[in-house]
Amino acid sequence: MSLVQQFIVAFLLITVFGACKSKKYGSEEGYIVVKEQGSFAVGGTVVTAAGKFDPIADGAFNPDNQSSAGQTLHGDHAFVVYQKPVHAHHLPLVFWHGYGQSMRTWQTTPDGREGFQDIFLRRGFDVYNLDQPRRGNAGRSTKPMHITASPDDQLWFGIFRLGIGTEFYKGVQFSKDPKVLDQFFRQIVPDTGPIDFEVNTNAVSALFDKIGEGILVTHSHSGGQGWMTAVKNGKIKGIVAYEPGSNFIFPDNEVPEPIPYVGGVLKGLGYPMAEFKKLTKIPIVIYYGDYIPEQPVSNPGEEQWRGALIMAKRWRDVVNKHGGDVTLIQLPEVGLKGNTHFPMSDLNNIEVANLMSKWLKEKGLDR
Repeated sequence: MSLVQQFIVAFLLITVFGACKSKKYGSEEGYIVVKEQGSFAVGGTVVTAAGKFDPIADGAFNPDNQSSAGQTLHGDHAFVVYQKPVHAHHLPLVFWHGYGQSMRTWQTTPDGREGFQDIFLRRGFDVYNLDQPRRGNAGRSTKPMHITASPDDQLWFGIFRLGIGTEFYKGVQFSKDPKVLDQFFRQIVPDTGPIDFEVNTNAVSALFDKIGEGILVTHSHSGGQGWMTAVKNGKIKGIVAYEPGSNFIFPDNEVPEPIPYVGGVLKGLGYPMAEFKKLTKIPIVIYYGDYIPEQPVSNPGEEQWRGALIMAKRWRDVVNKHGGDVTLIQLPEVGLKGNTHFPMSDLNNIEVANLMSKWLKEKGLDR
């Protein structure tokens, strides 16, 4: 072997070894070494139209006058992107987005930093990031829906607790660069079909059937669906819920009084005790951010989260009363100030992730 060849081999060995050993394990810097990655659809259904398909018949390939006779439609599946690091923990993390969102919630933050998908990949977890049925990359719906195009950015600016109108809250953990806000608004996506909890939870349950035991990480609207999926599928071994807003499951005879708030009423869901008790068998943690009022206010965007937090505390108490293990953490009370409805992508998302890592360790879910 020539000196040049020896030099090339030595350089490659040093580069590979350096990549594998870059920084310390769990660092937020350096290379991410991935041994496997990919994507797939899971769950869903197939609709078959009556009749016989005729490729020559009029309208068979006319988009404006298409004949569906004898044809099929594959839809209502979830779409999943996954990555697996070297030396992974035993249990993977499954990330599920909230209302009007997609897997973008967990990816690169609006200001360009790493999101939870990459943060927890660095920390040694297999990560599965999904678009629920009839949303994002899983947009093929078996039910029709009219999609509007009404301007509503300021509505979501308030509901997502960045501020009011176009004015940010004081101390908010979100960049005030207009380009960052532009990126944030552009991650909102429409539903391509009616929201159907049975369709959604069946698809996510099918994902756990495919990958085996794991930890479900939900956000907002997927929080309640997360409880429903855990009732269906015992392969969910823990749940991390960021800002769940509805569909808290109670025993049939212990559903609390509805919580009225400006703009609506929040109700609990009654389940048979045998189904409800399944939620007492796994550890669950709930996180809420900042700017949630303690008393009724006139702003519906703030008010709905006051109601959600009250209901979440009632739910925690009932689950724990029946032998469960639910922890509820309000980030301002543990020193993290200014968090929005999206703590996983706020400016302090590393500190938010550290809390989750600590909880996973305490519950033995990071083995």
